[in-house]
Amino acid sequence: MAGTDMVFRFAQSTDDTRTFRVYQVIGTGEHEELELYKFSHSMTGSSGGTTTYHRKNMNSLIFEAVGQISWNSNTIATTVYFGLEEVSVKDLRKVKNATSHSRRFKSGADAVYKWKISDNRTDLYCIDSQDKYIASWSNHEKILRVTPRASAMLDRLVVTCFLNVWFKRLGRW
Repeated sequence: MAGTDMVFRFAQSTDDTRTFRVYQVIGTGEHEELELYKFSHSMTGSSGGTTTYHRKNMNSLIFEAVGQISWNSNTIATTVYFGLEEVSVKDLRKVKNATSHSRRFKSGADAVYKWKISDNRTDLYCIDSQDKYIASWSNHEKILRVTPRASAMLDRLVVTCFLNVWFKRLGRW
């Protein structure tokens, strides 16, 4: 993990772990943080509800809705919207075989990535199709580190990291 990685801290906002904020940690030493994402879960009368996520527009400094996650129960996410693109959660957490310790997802037309469980069994890391590191999740620190070369797919990394942490916590890796 390079020292040039972008660092993002997830901060819980409520008792519902689907409502949280993501801050980009800037600089070293006395950390300065920039609030970059807001995830907000609302119950819509159904048993599942919707989690809407907003990203700060760095030009206007205004939060803009960039996607949502649909839930058919309090524990099962079914669909993710990245802007207008609709993706099944199954397609964001594909399993190669029953004993697999990784979850695959696509970004773009053919680029395939994998979230894998770290040796300590609590953290995760993400690799590309050439097995090169692009991101890692520290469960203890609630920190996501992303390589600069993966910055173009930051929304997808933040959302898939959240979903994999969610399902792992429920024992559904």
